[in-house]
Amino acid sequence: MITMSSMRSHKLVLFFAISCLLLHEKCTDASVCKESERKALLEFKHSLQATGVSGIDALFWKSEECCQWLGVYCSSFTGYVEMLDFSHQLRVVAGTISPSLLKLHHLTALNFSSNDFNGSLIPEFFGSLKKLKLLDLSNANFRGPIPSQLGNLSMLETLSLGGNGRVFNVGKLEWLSHLSRLKEVDLGFTNLGNANDWSQVISHLPLLQKLNLRDCDLPSISSSSLSLANSSTSLTYLDLSDNNLPSSAIYPWLFNVSSNLVSLNLSSNKLKGPIPEAFGNMKAIQELYLNDNLLVLAENQVRGDSGLNAIGKLPDFRVLDLGYNLLNGSISKSIGQLSNLHVLRLAGNSFGGDVISEGHLSNFTNLQVLDLSYTSLTLKFNTGWIPPFQLSQINLCSCKLGPGFPDWLRTQMEVLNPDVEISSIEYLDISASGISDSLPYWFWDKFQGLSYINMSFNQIRGTFPTHSIDISHLDLSSNNFSGPLPHFSLYFGSIGSINLSKNKFTGSVSPICNFTGAVSLTLFDLSNNLFSGVVPDCFGSFPFLQALNLGDNSFSGSLPSSLGSLTSLEMLSLRGNKFSGVLPSSLQNCAELKFLDLSDNELSGEIPMWIGQKLSSLVFLSLQGNQFRGRIPHQLCGLKYLQILDLSVNKISGTIPPCLNNFTSMVKKVSLDRRIELHLLDKPYVESLIDVRYVDEALITWKGTKQNYPQLGLLLAIDLSCNKLRGEIPEELISLQELVALNLSRNFFTGNILQKIGHLRQLEVLDLSRNKFSGNIPTSLSELTFLSILDLSYNDLSGKIPTSTQLQSFDPSSFSHNRGLCGPPVSPNCSMVEPPPGKPAVGGEEDSDDQFMKWFYTGMGLGFVVGFWGFCGVVFFKRSWRHSYYRYLDSAKDWVYVSFIEIFVVVEPPPGKPAVGGEEDSDDQFMKRFYTGMGLGFVVGLWGFCGVVFFKRSWRHSYYRYLDSAKDWVYVSFVLLKTRIVRRIKGVSTRSD
Repeated sequence: MITMSSMRSHKLVLFFAISCLLLHEKCTDASVCKESERKALLEFKHSLQATGVSGIDALFWKSEECCQWLGVYCSSFTGYVEMLDFSHQLRVVAGTISPSLLKLHHLTALNFSSNDFNGSLIPEFFGSLKKLKLLDLSNANFRGPIPSQLGNLSMLETLSLGGNGRVFNVGKLEWLSHLSRLKEVDLGFTNLGNANDWSQVISHLPLLQKLNLRDCDLPSISSSSLSLANSSTSLTYLDLSDNNLPSSAIYPWLFNVSSNLVSLNLSSNKLKGPIPEAFGNMKAIQELYLNDNLLVLAENQVRGDSGLNAIGKLPDFRVLDLGYNLLNGSISKSIGQLSNLHVLRLAGNSFGGDVISEGHLSNFTNLQVLDLSYTSLTLKFNTGWIPPFQLSQINLCSCKLGPGFPDWLRTQMEVLNPDVEISSIEYLDISASGISDSLPYWFWDKFQGLSYINMSFNQIRGTFPTHSIDISHLDLSSNNFSGPLPHFSLYFGSIGSINLSKNKFTGSVSPICNFTGAVSLTLFDLSNNLFSGVVPDCFGSFPFLQALNLGDNSFSGSLPSSLGSLTSLEMLSLRGNKFSGVLPSSLQNCAELKFLDLSDNELSGEIPMWIGQKLSSLVFLSLQGNQFRGRIPHQLCGLKYLQILDLSVNKISGTIPPCLNNFTSMVKKVSLDRRIELHLLDKPYVESLIDVRYVDEALITWKGTKQNYPQLGLLLAIDLSCNKLRGEIPEELISLQELVALNLSRNFFTGNILQKIGHLRQLEVLDLSRNKFSGNIPTSLSELTFLSILDLSYNDLSGKIPTSTQLQSFDPSSFSHNRGLCGPPVSPNCSMVEPPPGKPAVGGEEDSDDQFMKWFYTGMGLGFVVGFWGFCGVVFFKRSWRHSYYRYLDSAKDWVYVSFIEIFVVVEPPPGKPAVGGEEDSDDQFMKRFYTGMGLGFVVGLWGFCGVVFFKRSWRHSYYRYLDSAKDWVYVSFVLLKTRIVRRIKGVSTRSD
């Protein structure tokens, strides 16, 4: 026995020694880094510039043991490097991939996914890594052609090049057919427009299980390709979405290529007609995505005996997405035959007016996701109905659920685990669903566990609870919620958004300083509420905030300096408040800002130079309706992406900087952002994707009225109106040939209107009114064919208005108060207004009348002020003055009486003599004086009466006694006047006889 054991031991040692010799390595050194591979890795590292988020070296390879380096994986048996995996770890911003990787002879896996190689080419030498089984370069910002040398990787099982939008294939995909061991292929978002053989190549990969050709610009499948296609038993996952493939091209190949498909995605193609019954022959199919096509429901499908019925008989069918097709009519209750469904999406179809009852949904015992959004369906369930399913996602946007709050939702928010009090539902969207009811008491109690809630665009009433609200995404905008701002707790590790705009919330916003998980917040909108007070200076707690909107409230005080800590901020709107003081200099740290609206506040000081220097990404800038003064800094010309500049209604002086031609977006036709949109993608759970889109609308004065304008790319505007700007319009303004609106009204501009203003061919609005422009209207103005609003009134323009269909269509008020303008639409022609040589123009008397009336009204205003305060000063401040004033009125009364009699005594002159005063005392002059005296008497009498009657009882009594005596005096005076007139008439009559 001992001998046999000894012999076996010797055999084992001998076998072990031979194995070591075959491997050419010492077994004791198996875990030690090979020096040759260590040098190759260091050479590879030096060819890159690998930095992490914090900017430090992401490949911190300092130790001698390379098998312990980040991303390097060695064989535990041989010690050779077998895998390099840098996915989701680095941010490679420059450099190339060194061929030193060829020295890693045992490398089987190379993963560079989710990095940034800054548009580098895919290295051709990858085709020489003969032992590679996995090559993943997805979402790594490569560009250029796919090297055909990759066809040499005969051992390759997984090839992923997807997500590199600038990668393309040259010619055919023949090289891919050499990789017979391939099991997974991802070429999504690469350009395969010239690969006419793609369907043949795919059909000849016998082991292929997963294929992603999403958005590859695939050419249609030819009939010859169909004859060469083989049926595969291995392909289970196929994604051909976003390729615009027609039904005639895809259906014949599809129903022949694989009999074992489990998941099929044909969304965003050009599939037409009814849903084919052949889908029912795919016995293994579980997921079918046909959304964003042109499919319809045939009449027999409404009765439930065709395509959907065939799919409904499949034993394991779980996901059906028919969203955004041309489905219309009624939804048959036979849809309930799809009883195994987990996901049902019919969003974006035209089931207008159809009613969904519990009969449609009663068989869906396994349903987890229901999406009927944008279908205009009415959901009407019996009171107390308890659904048989427990949904995790509910999307009923634009369905008709109201007017009462749907009570059946209570059953979907039941707590599944009492220990943690988390409900099954994660996603709830009932926005624009016609609810005008109070939020039920049970809602906030069962709220825990929801990561997304959207109840916007309803008329829901209610207040927040006193306890903290756990949420990731909350949108309650455009409702009637009220009360104070609550305490929010945002889920850790997930981005967050809160939109409470257009409600009736009140009080202070100081609770924002106590938000839990504020670091996750990216969108915060409290606009159009009734909040007031000072905004707390605690925005340092929101480092990743990208959009902040506090507009249209009643906030006051200065702007918080901590706004400058929001270095990720892209949108900031504080319009329509009472903020005062100067702009904090810390705001210049918000270098990512695209949208800045500080309009309608009480901000002051000079416009900072750093706006143009540091905020160079600005697309929209509005400082309208503040108290900014000083000059327009020439640094603003550095905003080359600017589309809207509004500095109107301030106290800005000086001239327009001549460098406005640096506004590149206005100078030449470029691809513009049609809207400033914040797009948030959150994936809090493995099988859910939260897509939040936020658009901050620009409030601008457009064609005379303030309007919310979301389509910024369609509007390029400059508004400098209502300031104190002087000088001439700089010639450089003509360079802004894409400008749509220009408003320079209510300033002090002088000189001529630019002769080449007609070069601004896109102008729709031009307002130069209430300035001091002179000279002729440029003839080029008639070339502005898009012009719909024109105002040149209240200037010193002269000459004939240029003739064009466009200019003559404007109202005459567009040219009014320019003394020398003539021609249509102001006058039929210029002969009526052009004076003969040496004589003043007709209308001079009208001009003098205008001047007379200006002076008359000025004198009347001055007389009113002097008379009013003279009376008040006398009456209010000293008794002796009041008595003197009353005595003065007595003497004035006698003077008025005597003067009045004298006027009427000299009614007619003696025969043969001119009237007293000659031509100056004509009837017109008499009436002017009479009406002037009447007006003066009315003003003095009115304010005298108000001052006496309203302020003191004793004065009123004295006034009443004075009126009694005045009454008697008026009576006596009238009798005497009558007697004198009668005598005068009799005397004239006697002389005439």
